Amino acid sequence: MPEKLIAENRRARHEYHLSDKVEAGLVLTGTEVKSLRAGKADLAKAYATVRDGEGWLVGLHIPPYEQASLGAHDPDRDRKLLLHAREIDHLGGRVRERGLTLIPTRLYFKDGRVKVELALGRGKELYDKRRDIANRDAQRQMERALRARR
Repeated sequence: MPEKLIAENRRARHEYHLSDKVEAGLVLTGTEVKSLRAGKADLAKAYATVRDGEGWLVGLHIPPYEQASLGAHDPDRDRKLLLHAREIDHLGGRVRERGLTLIPTRLYFKDGRVKVELALGRGKELYDKRRDIANRDAQRQMERALRARR
């Protein structure tokens, strides 16, 4: 079964140098899953952290499910990540020692389960962002020139 994208953090590629991607599951309530099936989630301010040997996703906004009568969830609560112990140790160590951040890049359904793709990111400086934009523009102009020649 193919993956169904729920939300993507496109801003992360602009703000961070990304490396080491890891897929993790999420512990969610029923109304959260229903809200995600409706395609509602915001990854913009989210990040992951390691607390007490467990992975947590902080800042993920899942709006309340409108048709829920009782037991609506807190839209901004911290959500537990489902990772193997060695993955948690590895990611936690990298974040602590090198000043990296765990950033969620994509939220998607895979085989009926909600998954989040985490990447280790180092913040970009302003000149890095400008260089990336200039490289993208140059690449676009080259592609246009090649298309025009054909």
